[in-house]
Amino acid sequence: MKQIVFATNNKHKLEEVRNIVGNTFQILSLNDISCTEEIPETENTIEGNALLKARFIKEKYGYDCFADDTGLEIESLNNEPGVYSARYAGNDHNAEKNMLKVLTKLQGIPNRKARFRTCIALLWNGNTYTFEGIVKGRITEEKQGSAGFGYDPIFQPEGYTHTFAELGDEIKNKISHRAIATQKLIAFLQSSIKDIQ
Repeated sequence: MKQIVFATNNKHKLEEVRNIVGNTFQILSLNDISCTEEIPETENTIEGNALLKARFIKEKYGYDCFADDTGLEIESLNNEPGVYSARYAGNDHNAEKNMLKVLTKLQGIPNRKARFRTCIALLWNGNTYTFEGIVKGRITEEKQGSAGFGYDPIFQPEGYTHTFAELGDEIKNKISHRAIATQKLIAFLQSSIKDIQ
């Protein structure tokens, strides 16, 4: 069975992708390959960080691999925080501080348009592929909801009257940036496996 590594420590994401793919090939976690190192994210683009993580695993462990990176891009802040979303208010990756910084910067600014963007980089059979997922929306005036993580309490997707944190995982996982990119990845992998068989 073809093996591929998902360069993540997020067990929920890992299980979700494994369930969708089924038995067509085996998805390994970083734990499965005994990778306990902190994979660097030093590029200045979302795509660059995703590729960096995938290449790190390929070069060090030899496995085909995919990795993702995500950023929140706010139109009136010149697409900040972007690639620095996780550490916008400091290197401690504090979601509360990050949200507070965004809300403070947007005070008095009427244009609150924003989008979440995920890029998945795949190294597969000697080739490199990328898959993008985007969900548009707006930044709310204050935090709403307690589900999700990161900026979910202040991001309201287009077509909805609630934030990601209010919508809950079931709806978010169907419409989110990460879900869109993951579906593209899975469709590609499934078609690749059919070609091999």
